[in-house]
Amino acid sequence: MLEKLFESGKIGNLEIKNRLIVPPMATEYAAEDGRLTERYIRYYEEKAKGGWGLIICEDNVVDPRGAGFKNLAGLWSDEIMKEHYELVDRVHRAGAKIAVQIYHAGRESNSSIHGQRPVAPSAIQDPTQAEVPEELTTEEVKDLVEKFAQAIRRCKEAGYDAIELHGAHGYLINQFMSPFSNKRTDDYGGNFTNKLRFPLEIIERAKELVGDDYPIIFRMSVDEMVEGGLTPVDTKVIAQILEEKGVAAIHASAGVYKSGAIVSAPTSIRTAPFSHYAEEIRKVVDIPVFAVNKILQPQVAASILKEGKADFIAMGRASIADPHLPNKVRENRLDEILYCIGCWQGCQGKIAQQEAVSCLVNPKTGRENEFEIKEAKDKKKVMVIGGGPVGMEAAIVAAKRGHQVSLYEKNSKLGGQWLLAAIPPGKELLNTLTVWQKNELKKAGVKVILNTLVDKNTVLQENPDKLIIASGASPIIPSISGWDKSHVYTANDILNGKVDLAGNAVVIGGGLVGAETAEHIAVHNHNATIVEMQSDIAADMVSAPRHFLMESLKHNEVSIYTDSKVLEILDDAVIIETAEGQKKLAADLVVMAIGSKSNNELFDQLDNEFDISVIGDANQVGKALDGIKNAYELALNI
Repeated sequence: MLEKLFESGKIGNLEIKNRLIVPPMATEYAAEDGRLTERYIRYYEEKAKGGWGLIICEDNVVDPRGAGFKNLAGLWSDEIMKEHYELVDRVHRAGAKIAVQIYHAGRESNSSIHGQRPVAPSAIQDPTQAEVPEELTTEEVKDLVEKFAQAIRRCKEAGYDAIELHGAHGYLINQFMSPFSNKRTDDYGGNFTNKLRFPLEIIERAKELVGDDYPIIFRMSVDEMVEGGLTPVDTKVIAQILEEKGVAAIHASAGVYKSGAIVSAPTSIRTAPFSHYAEEIRKVVDIPVFAVNKILQPQVAASILKEGKADFIAMGRASIADPHLPNKVRENRLDEILYCIGCWQGCQGKIAQQEAVSCLVNPKTGRENEFEIKEAKDKKKVMVIGGGPVGMEAAIVAAKRGHQVSLYEKNSKLGGQWLLAAIPPGKELLNTLTVWQKNELKKAGVKVILNTLVDKNTVLQENPDKLIIASGASPIIPSISGWDKSHVYTANDILNGKVDLAGNAVVIGGGLVGAETAEHIAVHNHNATIVEMQSDIAADMVSAPRHFLMESLKHNEVSIYTDSKVLEILDDAVIIETAEGQKKLAADLVVMAIGSKSNNELFDQLDNEFDISVIGDANQVGKALDGIKNAYELALNI
């Protein structure tokens, strides 16, 4: 089945060694002046070494005013192209073909990025942005056509094997094509033909500069998924026109910023949610079509190809999590693949904050040189306490460096509270990290001791050179009247399956844990209510996962009381204080989800008798992204 992934294919006259593509994804690794950095180059070089057939570099800007993020690569002058030649050379030497995405954000930008009001086809504010854009004059549109074409010329001269025009996700080219954003009445608006004039003129002028044979890929949003936007009926026609004009392939995505939560589908969304869009486009064109979005498993990628839905598979976040995925598949090392879990924490979540991309499951992402695992000169005896993801990460990296590592876990399973995080609906992907870490522990030769609560005597007997405490955190139990009644449990108890769900459940605390526990209860056909003291729930979540969690809570009729305080827990009810006064909620089950406190008592007991590091929630309750990265870095420096 998987051999389908490794058939060669053609994009125009460009031969690709397999069907696996790295699509463009913003990283913010470029310099603020638009030049490529060593970090940017090394990031893509690692993917090339990992066996991908074609790598498409991210969001390269044709004009500084077109940047939607602060640290994007620029293509606006010959003077900033030097590092592009090096990137192309290194990727080619590593065995991959390389393309670059040509881009202008249009109205999906703001003055905080480049100091100017954004520009767009029409002076209509993007629903996600704070500023009305300036409407481009006809002459300014023609000037941008030339800027796009000259950028393409620079890319060919730098040695890129192809380019991709970014005509998707509500950026400038998409804005001209779409009735959602284009209300012009000159040659670039008003009817279907005019709305396509901007991208078609770019293609025509580019071909004058680079020739008809240079492959131009076009990324489109097959469905903008907004009121009054483009639909597959429209874009199937557009795809046929693009083919007639010499486009070599269609990269079939969907969505714009307003519908952006689905564009990089998070954990809870089904696998390959856009594959049917590729299938629709493929029905009407003879050029290759790329499928994209949350295609994480090689088996799914191969099935999409076999079904004839697409000709190539773009696996973006999968390549962030594991740049060596293709080689591992080809060499039948499937158990070594680090799978993306769709968490958004290190990729889209960081980009939304104008920060450089990282990855929860792969701390080496974007730090390929800095975080290289090297053999330790001085081998040590390392003792790790706590078998959650943070403790396991520290143990794996330390053992790979040649240290003698033992890992102690008080429970009968490895995984810690990460196992509970994978219980709520749609969170099963989190288990792929636990399975990978367990396999890596075995391969690295880590001695794992389960069902053992470590105390001072255990440490004295082990007598390690280095002690790492990763003992996690425990639920906080607030001193609410009635907290000790027999029907009061923690969220951990619910997710652990220690409680028979029945009747009405009141969840006290509306953070991530409380909200997802309430969702879990409601999905399993029981009434759930959330009571939260703050003005909103799940406020600590990344945007897209939160968007779909809130949709699920609404769909499953979870009642939510914010700005509310629990006053008392009764045998069959909970008394709360709301802005409108006191209210009595029926409660057969009360669930505490107030938060967690660090388990680090052992550190105090040892009185600095050892070289000790406390990491993860044991040090400070926080996100797994930070805990795993800190564990990796610590183990690199033992």
